[in-house]
Amino acid sequence: MSAVEKRLAELGLTLPDVVPPLAAYQPAVRTGDYVYTAGQLPMVKGSVPATGKVGAEVSAEQAKELAAVCALNALAAVKSVVGDLDKIVRVVKVVGFIASAPDFTAQPGVLNGASELLGEVLGDKGVHARSAVGVTVLPLDAPVEVEILVEVQD
Repeated sequence: MSAVEKRLAELGLTLPDVVPPLAAYQPAVRTGDYVYTAGQLPMVKGSVPATGKVGAEVSAEQAKELAAVCALNALAAVKSVVGDLDKIVRVVKVVGFIASAPDFTAQPGVLNGASELLGEVLGDKGVHARSAVGVTVLPLDAPVEVEILVEVQD
């Protein structure tokens, strides 16, 4: 078990299986020293646990928790490409898309769920640049979707 997976276990988390693609793409792709993940939905055992717009059907706190699930799914996608999460040098960038009610403007707080999880799991390697973007709708009516870019070293 890698040090990263041991840290996940200490936090009471388990790395899930990679979420199968919903269309024609790969969950993650490596080029050189970088791994780009596809947008990860908050899938848990094959389904999205909550649907709808943040600030309407889904609370900001619930969406923040779902963003953490997305980040965990993104780590699983990274592992599927590099084999060992200890190869992560750092998380370079996180992009979060938040399906938002028209008057909802707290997208950065929602994306903190992903950022905080990456920091708890990876320490200083989890510190990253990021963008939090409000959108009208996401696949499967998910409230949040997260993609990450990580630098790795063999």
